[in-house]
Amino acid sequence: MRRRSAVAVICALILTGSVHAVERSGATPAGSYLWTGKAPWFGGFSGLEVSEDGSSMLALSDRSILVSADLQRKDGRVSGVEVTSANWVRSSKNKPLIGRAGDSEGLAIGPDGSHYISFEGVHRLAHYADPESRSNVLPRPEAFKDLASNGSFEPLAIDAQGRLYTMPESSRAADGSIPVYRWDGRRWSTPFKLPPRGDYLPVGADFGPDGRLYVLERATGALGFRSRLRRWTVSDTEATNEETVLDTRAGAHENLEGVSVWRNDGGKLRATMISDDNFVFFLRTEIVEYTLPD
Repeated sequence: MRRRSAVAVICALILTGSVHAVERSGATPAGSYLWTGKAPWFGGFSGLEVSEDGSSMLALSDRSILVSADLQRKDGRVSGVEVTSANWVRSSKNKPLIGRAGDSEGLAIGPDGSHYISFEGVHRLAHYADPESRSNVLPRPEAFKDLASNGSFEPLAIDAQGRLYTMPESSRAADGSIPVYRWDGRRWSTPFKLPPRGDYLPVGADFGPDGRLYVLERATGALGFRSRLRRWTVSDTEATNEETVLDTRAGAHENLEGVSVWRNDGGKLRATMISDDNFVFFLRTEIVEYTLPD
């Protein structure tokens, strides 16, 4: 999501680095790394997938750039990022996506190694065989047509069965709940809805190695960005056992939008998150990690 209140983002920058990062959480801080780059495409990262061992990542910017990188670690914490490739996300006609059509937000990797991307400017989801392939746009049901122009598909996740899940950032169902859309390879359905809590909006999602659905949410206020991570046990028809595992104070981190959940060498659940700097000089690209309770 590109548009932000100037007051809010400036406050977020001023307050970033607060020693009191967590307001209410079962999570433990596991490091924060400021990633910088001089390439003209660098920034705006809103989608993230981290390898099973935490040694590499695939990051997606909201200007349709897909970046592969190795994560250097010291004592388990990210200490450096080495970019191995950067590719334009391509259209179905095999041309680089630009402008409103290239507002890419969510990223999910399937069991076969191919990946999916969600787009917010023109509401759609697309499948890619590899980072250099053309897109295969998924069918768009009627429900997608009335979504907010700057508040549709940011979160994207894929379960162990290869089913794709997404939800709108700000558009809501008639009862005020967050509709979750699922693509099973043949058709779209709405298997369940999630309850909104407070002024947070969903901006990222992932299925962890524990099989639970994790949703990263963000709230913006006069004191900066707040981030929250909730998780659910998901069945074919419902999401149960809601749990908040991370809830940060305002200004504790940058504008976190992408999330990936994996297990470290010690078998602990680890959430890696990345921030969208909106391509403005007073925001930064931050990679944040927390150890989560099982």
